[in-house]
Amino acid sequence: MNDEWYTKKWVVLCLHILFWGLFFVFPYMLRPVMDDEAGPHRLIDDRGFHYLHLLNNLMRMLLFYANAFLFIPKLIYRKKYIGYMLVLMAALCIMLAWDHLFFTLLISGLTYKTWNFFVFNLPVFIFIIVASAAFRMIRDRMEARQRAKEQETEHLRTELAFLRSQVSPHFMFNVLNNMVALARKKSDVLEPSLIRLSSLLRYMLYETHADKVLLEKEIEYLESYIELQRQRFGKKVKIAACIQQRDYGYTIEPMLLIPFVENAFKHGTGLIPDAQISVHLTVQAGSLEFSVSNRYNDRAQEPKDKTAGIGLANVRRRLNLSYGNNHTLTIDKKDGVFTILLHLNLH
Repeated sequence: MNDEWYTKKWVVLCLHILFWGLFFVFPYMLRPVMDDEAGPHRLIDDRGFHYLHLLNNLMRMLLFYANAFLFIPKLIYRKKYIGYMLVLMAALCIMLAWDHLFFTLLISGLTYKTWNFFVFNLPVFIFIIVASAAFRMIRDRMEARQRAKEQETEHLRTELAFLRSQVSPHFMFNVLNNMVALARKKSDVLEPSLIRLSSLLRYMLYETHADKVLLEKEIEYLESYIELQRQRFGKKVKIAACIQQRDYGYTIEPMLLIPFVENAFKHGTGLIPDAQISVHLTVQAGSLEFSVSNRYNDRAQEPKDKTAGIGLANVRRRLNLSYGNNHTLTIDKKDGVFTILLHLNLH
């Protein structure tokens, strides 16, 4: 998850530099232009006032960050409001003493007047405190929002990992049943089937932990699974698979398409007259169109098991988590045919 531009450290640093730059030069922008009739003594006084202004602003800068990073966390957040007010009063007195000291050292020929400090510096003091508090509140809110996003992201990753772990055992049980059927038939295709299964397991164990995998690998996995089922059922089930990939280089959530095919073989075989399963996949211009259909029989009593219904429920949840509005999933049961249509934007 990328942070917003205004939360980046270099942007925050530039904003602070801009703020204090304007704060330092603002009085000079409002200062009227003087002629040279006042003579050299006027120049000396102006220079002293410039130094005093610089030193006072350094003290205000210190107050700004002390209030933001020390006073507010240690006092306001702990509800020590009286202590906070006392600290601010002490800070104001320190600034008064600071201003008096350097006025006496830098300004000659003028008498320091305390009321003058409160007239010109108290509004600035209040502004610094308010601005510092606002900065702290905005900073805390942004950090809280960032933490919430990170927690949400971690939660989604954990949930996706959990959903994937549910899909894998379900698939394993089905494929191992295929191997048992081939072994009972003493089929000559058992050995190549075991090699194909080994390839599938290698994909499941070592490549599906990434957030995304190449679409070509997912399609290869899908084709291998269909071929294993074709070997198992032979002519008992009509299997039509048409996969056309015109674009390459796209990525997809691993193990995302197989639950639909698993579901078709689970519910579209057995006590189904004229069993037919159709799988179509096309990839073009970054758009994936995927459809799976199978005949079903409402009258057939299928044995219940704990994995029933896991596949489709999981894949629907994974699609919502990973693709959101970039996908559409339609599930339809009509005239004895169960069909799923999936459109996926791969960009």
